[in-house]
Amino acid sequence: MISTDARRDAIREILARHPVSTQEGLRRHLAARGIRAAQATLSRDMVALGVQRSARPGGARYVVEGDGGLLPIDPVRRLVDSVKTNGALVVVRTKASAAPTVARALDEAALGDVLGTLAGDDTVFVAPANPRGGRALAHQLRRLLGQPRRAPAVSDSSTRRG
Repeated sequence: MISTDARRDAIREILARHPVSTQEGLRRHLAARGIRAAQATLSRDMVALGVQRSARPGGARYVVEGDGGLLPIDPVRRLVDSVKTNGALVVVRTKASAAPTVARALDEAALGDVLGTLAGDDTVFVAPANPRGGRALAHQLRRLLGQPRRAPAVSDSSTRRG
């Protein structure tokens, strides 16, 4: 059985190389690679990858949102630990030494809401194009990078005085 990540990598590659306009067409391309997937699984994968229908010369086809073609986002997801924001800036924490790779993938994804990135060793600062767009951008990056929504606030009752 193929892993979810491998199947999604195959979907990304197929959509980058072939003009696919239906889920049935995508399913046939996957089957040609020996990958079986139910329609519901394809739907979930397409949502997770940010697949959208795009009008192109020669007809509509599926494309992966923000896919710059050089560094696919799916493999980069494994390098990301968290995405947080203070409302003005988004901070992406990564595995050690992975921040430059993650920043490059975000830059090449050409997301309209990103003004730019700055990478250290395990931290990427992402500047939103809109000065007040940090929260929306953090939500978009969490979805794109496969991170859970915001973690619930942690309260430490031992620090409260009653």
